Amino acid sequence: MNIEDAVAEIRNAHPMPGVPMAWQWSPMARFVFSLAVDPDGGWAYQMNTLDVHDDGLAGGVLEFARKHQLGRGGDARPFVVLSGFSYGDYRFDAVVAASPAVHGYHVGRNEDLNEVVSAVFPAYRCEIRGDEPPAEAEMRFKRMLRPSRISRQPVPYLRMRYANPRTLGGSIGNSRGFTTPDVLLRELGLLEGAAGGFVEFENLDGEVWRVEWDGSWLVNGRPQDVPLSEEWVMAALRWPGAARS
Repeated sequence: MNIEDAVAEIRNAHPMPGVPMAWQWSPMARFVFSLAVDPDGGWAYQMNTLDVHDDGLAGGVLEFARKHQLGRGGDARPFVVLSGFSYGDYRFDAVVAASPAVHGYHVGRNEDLNEVVSAVFPAYRCEIRGDEPPAEAEMRFKRMLRPSRISRQPVPYLRMRYANPRTLGGSIGNSRGFTTPDVLLRELGLLEGAAGGFVEFENLDGEVWRVEWDGSWLVNGRPQDVPLSEEWVMAALRWPGAARS
């Protein structure tokens, strides 16, 4: 597979300023696609942006991914995450590579090219475990993380289940499902006064908190001296800059 030849066949692809062995193209007005190739020509890293694009950030992500060969090879995990990235005033602290089976960037156009490309994007370390199974990685990549939006806020790895006998709300089954911090905070707020109810959630490190109301807050069976706060929750989720609880 000659990646450079394949990119040359893409309409309006042109060399990316300031990044060697890299190209850019726009399939439509709102998108900018940027791709860089390893020195041996055997693998590529592609970052897509939607609505807002920053050449400097894209170049930084591509260079970081290429230096560390993030996600290179057919046996790579669905998500590969590496901390230590920074650029300008952005708060991103990691770069993630999604495997060809997860991103599908070139499916239906050039299947061979698709199989030698990692989709890379700037991320927050709190978002990715790194051992996600394929179906889970694909769901989060395509439906939750919004990797093409460089102005996005963190989407922490958060799984939750709950039951509230007062509101009659609750999750289905015994498994924790993915959700977002606003949903967790809302259900924690509604839990007060709902004796017998609970909210149980898990972060990327596999730490689990079970929160109950029994006239006062219980966390993992232990009384909580102060009301649960948004800061407490964000620290539990490893939100960037939050003090760890």
